[in-house]
Amino acid sequence: MRRPETVELFLPLQRELVALLRGLSDEDWTRPTVARGWTVKDVAAHLLDTDLRRLCAQRDAYGLAPRSPAGEPTYEELVALINRLNAAWVEVFARVSPRVLTDLLEWAGPQVAEVFASLAPEGDALYPVAWAGEGRSANWMDAGREYTEKWHHQAQIRDAVAAPALDSRRWLGPVLELSMYALPRAFRGARAGDGTALSVRVEGEAGGAWHVLRGRSGWELREGEAPSAAARVRLDADTAWRLFFNALDADEAARRVETEGDERLCAAFLDVRSVMV
Repeated sequence: MRRPETVELFLPLQRELVALLRGLSDEDWTRPTVARGWTVKDVAAHLLDTDLRRLCAQRDAYGLAPRSPAGEPTYEELVALINRLNAAWVEVFARVSPRVLTDLLEWAGPQVAEVFASLAPEGDALYPVAWAGEGRSANWMDAGREYTEKWHHQAQIRDAVAAPALDSRRWLGPVLELSMYALPRAFRGARAGDGTALSVRVEGEAGGAWHVLRGRSGWELREGEAPSAAARVRLDADTAWRLFFNALDADEAARRVETEGDERLCAAFLDVRSVMV
């Protein structure tokens, strides 16, 4: 697998966000989004939360949680903690005006981009990417995870206010490529013999082909389609990002994703999420 490059996209993506928010009406800020229970303003507040947390922890080494003597939290405990932090911030920012919120995003974004640009790509990341099953991640993967967060939350806002999507290969291609790293973890419980593969094809300019292959040490992600896959799935890019970021219910996902072959492997694919849920 080649390494997706995302650091140079942080600043232009942030500028797209600020321009979008500056043009919203009062009504737009209150519109519901596919981030269940969150309005456009809530999603924007969450984006500011992630920026400030990153600056405090990564740049300033402030507020880092000490290592627990009892060991690392489970995946479920980590999800619960993240959900509590997210909800608390959104609740506080209910009293902050959209203008102030946008001003703060415009202030923080370039500094976050600078932080990521300063890191050695292969160095140890501050945070491992848990949805990819990693206990240790390289900085390029952590930056990629952060880019997917920024892209998909902006996509939620654009979807809610009927603004043009940032779905060209430049913007969405890295999101889809990085999301594929969630496949091995999603398939960890799928029983299959060595050499069994599921192929994935995402249609459209931003799409591509990948497969997950069962090896001796578990499931491995590879580029391209497997020549003799036990199962194949095909979906368009819009369906892909909505599936990976938990914006489709199970019935809609099943309708929108074309499947062929081993039903158990196809079902495992429908559970892939490149976000902590």
